[in-house]
Amino acid sequence: MALVNRLQCLSPSLSSTHFRKPKSVNFHPICSLYYDSSSYSSSPFTEKHSFERYQRDEWLYTNQVEKIACCSFPPDSDSIRQDDIALQLPELKRLLQVLREKRESEGCGGGKCGPGNVFLVGTGPGDPELLTLKAVRVIQNADLLLYDRLVSNEVLDLIGPEGRLLYVGKTAGYHSRTQEEIHELLLSFAEAGATVVRLKGGDPLVFGRGGEEMDFLQQQGIQVKVIPGITAASGIAAELGIPLTHRGVANSVRFLTGHSRKGGADPLFVAENAADTDSTLVLYMGLSTFPSVSQKLIHYGLPPNTPAVAVERGTTPQQRTVSTILRIKFFFFFFPLLRSYFVKAIN
Repeated sequence: MALVNRLQCLSPSLSSTHFRKPKSVNFHPICSLYYDSSSYSSSPFTEKHSFERYQRDEWLYTNQVEKIACCSFPPDSDSIRQDDIALQLPELKRLLQVLREKRESEGCGGGKCGPGNVFLVGTGPGDPELLTLKAVRVIQNADLLLYDRLVSNEVLDLIGPEGRLLYVGKTAGYHSRTQEEIHELLLSFAEAGATVVRLKGGDPLVFGRGGEEMDFLQQQGIQVKVIPGITAASGIAAELGIPLTHRGVANSVRFLTGHSRKGGADPLFVAENAADTDSTLVLYMGLSTFPSVSQKLIHYGLPPNTPAVAVERGTTPQQRTVSTILRIKFFFFFFPLLRSYFVKAIN
């Protein structure tokens, strides 16, 4: 069975023949992984092929990190993903073995003490000072931390001396790990008795797929604990000084996703019901669908001059904000109550 298709091969019951390299004509350690440091140097988050990411996860690439700089051309995304996983497997296997031996030395061999715990931890929109105290404690005591792209670099700097980071982020056109592979990683290390932390930007149960991971692990008998984080809507609204609800102006708030499950162009089929002038609408992950969504909301009754705010990298030093109206087709938040905050200021 191909390595990249099933991560159950991390299980000790499977033979080493499962850990073969994926078929590739030109397989080069690390050098097959393309990165462009100039594109990501100002980002507060982990970009998919940034040099910083490989430095942070260098324990997975023993004696190979310094070779990244020899990459000069980008292979296709699937080759990058397969090569990356193949390079990580030896150290992942070694860590699993170390954790099992540690467990046995503590008198917990043979499953006497049960599996380890998995924590789904929300890290907020980016500012590390918005973390909960519980989140910081768990991060500092974890054996393995699987982190997403939108977990800020400053949050990742909080890990303890024994903690190991593993990037499992997703971005448009490139998933470093499939959701199924993430499930198997969480399960394999929890079964080895590890304290496993799944780090997610914002809140793990708000467009974070935390529910899927929780369901999978609980079905396997693994205890899952959720530590909430400040979701982007709350964090950014506070940063801008704009309430999500306001008496007499906005009596409700709705969180909407700009992604469809199967990658369709217009996921907001609920636009007819979402076009409510008395509600604040918050659109997450909506860059590619801005034009179609704005047109639909106007079509279903939202006034074209509805105030809107677009925010990128909210609560970080690199935050960018654009205040506009719905008709411009560029938005992130729709605030009915912004009329009293921005239009008066403009006038």
